[in-house]
Amino acid sequence: MGDKVNTAPLIRLQDLNLDLKSGAGTVNILRRINLDIISGTTVGIVGASGAGKTSLMMVIAGLEAATSGTINILNKDFSDLDEDQLALFRRDNIGIVFQAFRLIPTMTAIENIALPLEMIRDPEAYTKARRALAQIGLTEREEHYPDQLSGGEQQRVAIARAFIGNPKILLADEPTGNLDEPTGKTAIDLLFKLQAQHGTTLLLITHDQKLASRCSRIVTLANGTVTRDEEPPSTDNFW
Repeated sequence: MGDKVNTAPLIRLQDLNLDLKSGAGTVNILRRINLDIISGTTVGIVGASGAGKTSLMMVIAGLEAATSGTINILNKDFSDLDEDQLALFRRDNIGIVFQAFRLIPTMTAIENIALPLEMIRDPEAYTKARRALAQIGLTEREEHYPDQLSGGEQQRVAIARAFIGNPKILLADEPTGNLDEPTGKTAIDLLFKLQAQHGTTLLLITHDQKLASRCSRIVTLANGTVTRDEEPPSTDNFW
């Protein structure tokens, strides 16, 4: 699985709580989350719809502020960072793959992949993007726009874009949710291949227990709290 295990946690969440206000009152989205995640490991975050999986990802990405508790990633305490500092931290350290691909429709495949490197003024942005396109088998789609690509091709471009800056952490939120099974398997195989090559810490958010079993660890959420934290059983399944 490509896990490169160190001893100190890359991600440490302590007594993490997230409350959101609604018309019916305050809703406890995340409750007393305590997690240590070691660098280079692969972790499946599973649970039913509404369990808090995506909210946990948003908090780890610095896109949602926790109500209370401690978020420490790469020895950075998120409570010490303002929004601009969080944005820079995210740019430099975190890649995200979404269920809905989220490619920029007015940019070609190569432009979408090169974008993170262009943002940091990398002079080799397009050279690296072409290399990434070749790695995902889409060289011939270099000048195609997202609406000219299939769903599977779009997700492969999104995965290449997420890895192009060599992030320390990759967050994947239901990456196969909009794909059929064969296309989804291709995308997941690519995700784990790049994770192994880069030694990236992968958090895979999914409702699919079989897919989560590709990871070295499975954390189960229910009603905003961790109910199980274990190594997956050895299974022979589609994924």
